[in-house]
Amino acid sequence: MLSVSNVSLRFGKRVLFEDVNLKFTPGNCYGIIGANGAGKSTLVKILAGQIEPNTGSVDMEKGKRMAVLNQNHFEFDEVTILQTVLRGHQRLWAIMEEKDALYSKEDFTDEDGMRASELEGQFAEMDGWNAESDAATLLSNLGIEEGLHEKLMKELSGNQKVRVLLAQALFGNPDVLLMDEPTNDLDVETIRWLEDFLAGFENTVLVVSHDRHFLDNVCTHVCDIDFSRIKIFSGNYSFWYQSSQLALRQRNDQNKKAEEKKKELQEFIARFSANVAKSKQATARKKMLEKLDIEEIQPSTRRYPGIIFKPEREVGDQILTLDGASCSVGGERVFGNLNFTVYKGDKIAFLSRNTLALNTLFKVLWGEMQPDAGEVNWGVTVKMGYLPNDNSTFFETPINLVDWLRQYSTEKDETFIRGFLGRMLFSGEETQKMCNVLSGGEKVRCMLSKMMIENPNVGIFDEPTNHLDLESIQALNNGLAEYSGIVLFHSHDQEVINTVANRIIEITPNGMIDKYMTYEEFAEDKAVQERRLELYGR
Repeated sequence: MLSVSNVSLRFGKRVLFEDVNLKFTPGNCYGIIGANGAGKSTLVKILAGQIEPNTGSVDMEKGKRMAVLNQNHFEFDEVTILQTVLRGHQRLWAIMEEKDALYSKEDFTDEDGMRASELEGQFAEMDGWNAESDAATLLSNLGIEEGLHEKLMKELSGNQKVRVLLAQALFGNPDVLLMDEPTNDLDVETIRWLEDFLAGFENTVLVVSHDRHFLDNVCTHVCDIDFSRIKIFSGNYSFWYQSSQLALRQRNDQNKKAEEKKKELQEFIARFSANVAKSKQATARKKMLEKLDIEEIQPSTRRYPGIIFKPEREVGDQILTLDGASCSVGGERVFGNLNFTVYKGDKIAFLSRNTLALNTLFKVLWGEMQPDAGEVNWGVTVKMGYLPNDNSTFFETPINLVDWLRQYSTEKDETFIRGFLGRMLFSGEETQKMCNVLSGGEKVRCMLSKMMIENPNVGIFDEPTNHLDLESIQALNNGLAEYSGIVLFHSHDQEVINTVANRIIEITPNGMIDKYMTYEEFAEDKAVQERRLELYGR
């Protein structure tokens, strides 16, 4: 249906893609992955016709329709929310506008009547009479209440706009759906709804995302951009990652015989296939993944940071107690009467529909803010490490990375400092970069280096995956899972929540829920979900 033939793209001397040939087929969902700067978003723009390649072409079957998730949050500010969604089906919207223009004419002619009749036929064929109700249902499913549908887009908050633009892309059952980071600014509940929608979507989907849980739940294939080439592999992100790591280990194992390596790969595929048969994207899409092939398994050239947190000492029995803690921001209470105690072994994921409540809570825990009421008591054996949501104040002074990290280390030797920077992929001349000109992802990697060198026994992480690429997110996930200290964190990454947390605390406007269980258990527990509806006022 959608194919790419001999596509190349260069920016000056830099080659982004070279002689790319791809075919995307109906019923499959392709996750586009690659290191930062590899060209993931650029590929989406080429497929959408927004960028012309230097050579080659993109071809779509005649009569088929493509929809693209709009990244411009202000384009439809003067348009009503419902009309913004309807505009997602451009041909249907054009017919609706032409019909309205004809029927509003004072001098309606016979020729106008014939044209109106033709348009009515096309409108009916496109199921136009149900268009508004279908658009309204999409909006409601994405958390945009019916009372908002006739308001202008400019009246919405940023995360509400994201939901409307998502509804616009999904509207009208497009034959090809292109989405660049669709889960940005979405809460976990909306992401789960989108996963369910796409798992049952029978047409072609191409998606760029740093959310591994999302990629695993919706993707049947991975489209990997590496070394100016693009290859398609069967399986979801986890299969690609685990198989590429296995292939890398095998390549480095000179003593293992070819027959043993082949057997190991076959056993891996069998285990993965058994697990994927039970997964959402295999059952809801009514299509099993294509037969996985040993020949597809290749080592990845990606570089993964080495994120290892080692507590300087074990934490004591008294760790943290909140007793009636409440806090307001700008005169509005963001959380109230929080009561909980942290125990040895706890790795707690904090959830809330109000992100500001969680950002504020972590500032209170760190001591950056004081609660309006109640007490926050830390044990004397606690040594905290903090990864804030906003790290800008740490990078205001223009010093190089070695000197920046040296500030936080008791050991001042440059070789020692460079070792920690090297774990986070800063080596050679990169260590002489000025810290105030780093990218968002580089700053987060520096903050993780700071936490590693400080050896805390309690780690506080406020949205730690923000700005990180998939490789860094995977490494951070592994580091947090293996960390022997206490973890208190908030994240939109479902995979991090589900594989790290052994306790969930959700903060609502009317109280809190505190459960020792994984996130998947929390999300599937009927009693918990009923309680959530009560506390959020349904």
